[in-house]
Amino acid sequence: MLTVKDLSVMFQTRRGPVDAVRGISFEVSKGEILGIVGESGSGKSVTSYALMRILEAGGVIKAGEAEYSGIDLRRAAERDMRDIRGREISMIFQNPRAALNPIRKVGHQIEDVLRQHARATRYDARAKAIAALEAVKIKDAEARYDAYPFELSGGMCQRIVCAIALACDPRLLIADEPTTGLDITTQKAVMDLVRDLIRERGMSSILITHDLGLAAQYCDRILVMKDGLIVEQGDPVQIFSDPQHPYSRKLVDATPRAGTGVRSLLPASERKPEPQIAVSDTPLVEVRNLVKTYAGKSGPVHAVKDISFTVFKGQCVGLVGESGCGKSTTSEILVRLMDATAGQVLFDGADIAAIPARGFARDPRRAQIQMVFQDATDSLNPRHSARQTIAEPLRRLGGMRGAKLDARIEELATLVGLPLALLSRFPHQLSGGQKARVGIARAVALEPKFLILDEPTAALDVSIQAVVLNLLVDLRAKLGLSYLFVSHDLHVVRLLCDHVIVMKDGQIVEQGATHDVMTHPQNLYTKTLLAAAPKPPERRQIRDFPHSEDTDAQHDPIHDERAS
Repeated sequence: MLTVKDLSVMFQTRRGPVDAVRGISFEVSKGEILGIVGESGSGKSVTSYALMRILEAGGVIKAGEAEYSGIDLRRAAERDMRDIRGREISMIFQNPRAALNPIRKVGHQIEDVLRQHARATRYDARAKAIAALEAVKIKDAEARYDAYPFELSGGMCQRIVCAIALACDPRLLIADEPTTGLDITTQKAVMDLVRDLIRERGMSSILITHDLGLAAQYCDRILVMKDGLIVEQGDPVQIFSDPQHPYSRKLVDATPRAGTGVRSLLPASERKPEPQIAVSDTPLVEVRNLVKTYAGKSGPVHAVKDISFTVFKGQCVGLVGESGCGKSTTSEILVRLMDATAGQVLFDGADIAAIPARGFARDPRRAQIQMVFQDATDSLNPRHSARQTIAEPLRRLGGMRGAKLDARIEELATLVGLPLALLSRFPHQLSGGQKARVGIARAVALEPKFLILDEPTAALDVSIQAVVLNLLVDLRAKLGLSYLFVSHDLHVVRLLCDHVIVMKDGQIVEQGATHDVMTHPQNLYTKTLLAAAPKPPERRQIRDFPHSEDTDAQHDPIHDERAS
C-alpha cells in the first residue's frame, strides 16, 4: 500500500541545515499495523509529516520516493494532496486538544472533513457526523455533537480526533502518539478501537510512539529510529526479546516492566547501588475524611468522597486511577492550592486544611510542601531562564539574595544533574528532560519534607524517564523526602512506591503495600487497571554489547539531548 525509498528531510535553521530524516526505506502492507518507535528528535513525526506533505516552514523533502497505491506523494500537485489527505490517508495528531478548534463545536469539525471530501452535503452532514461519533464508541453522540473541546475529557477529545480521522473511510491511518497523557484504561480503549476499526475496514496503519510496550502489544512490525535513521526493524517479539542494535537494547532496557528495578533501567555503565531508604513509623501527612464538592449545572459534583490515608516520613506513596477519579484534586488540596469542602489534612500533626489556600501562601509551612507538575513546559514561565525559575522560591519564601542565592542555585542544579551552562537558557531552549530537572530543582530548593509528583514522567522518552526516576530515588535518600507520586503508569509505580492507593470516582477502592496490591489485587477495578497496562515481552539476556559501540550509553541522555 505504501512504499518509501531513501526518504530524506532537511530543515533550514538559523544555525544551518539540519537533516531530520536521512535516507530511510520501509513498506506498509494492506491490513498491517507498522510501529515506528524512538526518542524525541529521532525523526518519527517528521517522517509522517513528509508523507502527508505538511512539513513546517523550512522543511524540505531533499530526496527519496514515497508511493501510495501508485501515486507519487512527493511530486503530486497540492490539489491532489488535498484530496488524498483525509480521504485516502488520514492522521491522528499527538495532542488532541491542540488538533481541535477550541471555539467550534466538535460536530461541526467532523462536518468540515465530510464536506471537504464530498462525503456529505449540508442536508445530511449532521447525521453523518453523529454516525462518526457513534463509530468511535462515544455515548450519547447527539449531545456530544454540540460540545466544545474544553467540555470534554482528554480521552473523549482523543476519540473525537479519531472520528475526524476516520470519517471519510481512509485506507491508511497515521497515528502520531495517539495515547500520550491518557490513563491506561482510556489508552487501551482508544488503541483497541483503532485496531478494531482497522480490521473491520481493511485499513493499514502507522503507529508512532515512544511507548515500546504499546507498540509491542498492537503492532505487527516495528521500526526503531535514531537520529533520522532506521537502526533496526522486525516483529515485536524479536525486537524485545533479542534486540540486535545497541540503541534498541537501550530502549528495551529502559522500558519499565514487572521484575525490574529502577537501576536496571539505566545503561550498565551508569548503574550504581540503589540507596537504602528508611521509612519511619511516624506519620508526616494524615488525610482524614477528605471531601471536595463542586457546584454543577445539574447539582453538586463530588470530586473527592470521604477519603483517608497516611504518608509516613520517608515513604513514597503512589496514587493511581483513571482521569477524573480525583487524583489531581486530592493533590491540589494537599499542596494547599485548593480548599477542601470537609475533612482534615494533618501535616506534622497540625491541620493545614483549616487554613484557607490563599492564607497558606504566607504560612511558614508553605516551604515544607512542594509540587512537581505534570507538564514541565506549561509549569515553567516562558520568560524566565532556568536560573530565574529555580531562584523564585528561594527569593520569595527563603529571602535569599546575592552570592548566597547564586551559590544555592548552582548547588541545586548540580544536585539534579542540570549542567550549569544551561541555567541561562529559557524553557524553549531546553529539552523535555532538562525542563523536568528544572521543575524538580525548583520544588526541592527549600528542602521540603513532602513532595507531590503529578505525572512527572508522563511525556518523557523512556531513557529520559529512567534518568528522572533514578534522580527521584537519589533525592529521596539524600534529602529524606516523602513523596506522593500521582501516575497512571502502573509499571513506574511498582518501581518507585512503597505503598499504593487506587482511586475511582472520588473514592479509594483499595490501598496497601505496592507488591501486595500489584500481585494480589482485591478490588475488581484494580484488576481492570492492571489488565489494561501494556505488557512488553520479556527480554532474553543473550547479548552484551560493548559500550564503545553505543556512544549514548556513555553519557546522561538528558545532557546529550539537542536543545531545540
